[in-house]
Amino acid sequence: MAKNSIKQIEKDEKKVLDELSKNANKSVNEIAKICGFSRQKVWRIIKNLEKNDTIWGYVAVTDEEKLEKQSYVVLIKITNQPIEKKVVDRIIKRDMEEKAKGLEIDIVSSVYTNGIYDWMICIEATNIRDAKKFCEGLKKEFSGFLQDVNLLSKMFSIKKCGIENPEIEKLRDFFVL
Repeated sequence: MAKNSIKQIEKDEKKVLDELSKNANKSVNEIAKICGFSRQKVWRIIKNLEKNDTIWGYVAVTDEEKLEKQSYVVLIKITNQPIEKKVVDRIIKRDMEEKAKGLEIDIVSSVYTNGIYDWMICIEATNIRDAKKFCEGLKKEFSGFLQDVNLLSKMFSIKKCGIENPEIEKLRDFFVL
């Protein structure tokens, strides 16, 4: 296959991904029209992106307040001690996810980072007490490997999963004295 063809395929995939990232609920016909492609071409691109794990899945962007949940960010600093293979295996198997479900906590995202903190976990919980229990469980589960665990309470989402909060005007309430 010619280099131009590969470049063109990648360009076409990016166009489709851009539209899906704006709204994954768009129909194949809508995406095809916006991108200037046939319906079949868009369908093939999407199936290929799903097959090669470029697209991991699809989610609804929700208002946690309406679901009677609160959002939190857990920031974790790992010690300088080498992490044992069994600990890495527990992280990869997502053992804490099962324990989180027992506390009625949803792990929204979990990200290994580079910077002051080594890990960031975004969770949704019914209340701060349950979020703190989750953090205490992390400390206990990974005792000796965690230097610091901080819990932040999210006050207001401005943008979530690339979607602007439709109630953005409510942000004013946080700045008015």
